[in-house]
Amino acid sequence: MNKTLLLPAFAGAILLLTGCATMSGSELDLTEEGRLPPCPSSPNCVSSGADPSDGTHYIEPLQIDGDAQAAWQRLIEYLESESAYTIVEQRENYLRAEARTKILRFVDDVIFHLRPEEGAIAMRSSSRLGYSDLGKNRRRLEALRTALSSTE
Repeated sequence: MNKTLLLPAFAGAILLLTGCATMSGSELDLTEEGRLPPCPSSPNCVSSGADPSDGTHYIEPLQIDGDAQAAWQRLIEYLESESAYTIVEQRENYLRAEARTKILRFVDDVIFHLRPEEGAIAMRSSSRLGYSDLGKNRRRLEALRTALSSTE
C-alpha cells in the first residue's frame, strides 16, 4: 500500500475506535434492581445482563460449581494476578476493574456481580471510548472464563 494512504487510513481507524465515549464511575454501579447496567447500543460492550437474543451484547455469566464464595475469591485472585487488570472498587458481591489493552492502552471497564442464589457471577466488559472494540471485550471475558475453569 502506498505510504501516503497509510497515515489517513490509520487516522481514520483511530477516529472510529475513539469516536464516542461510554459510561464510567457511578454509572457502572448496579441498577436499583441490583442488575448490571445495560450496554449502550454500540458494539463495544458485552454483558450477561443483556437479552440472550442479542448476539452482539449477550455473553453467558460465569457458572459456579460448588461454593460461591470460593469461586468469587478465585475471580479476585485471577484479576490481581493479571497485569492488564486493576481492581478499582470491591464490595460484597460486586467488583469493578479496569482493563488496559496491550497495544494502544485503551481502558475498558469490567464489572462482576456475584449471584449465589443463581449459581452465577454476572459479568460485563465495555470500552470507554470508541464505537467498536473489534471483539476485544468478548475475548477478554471468554479468556477469563477459560482461565477460571482450569483452576477449579
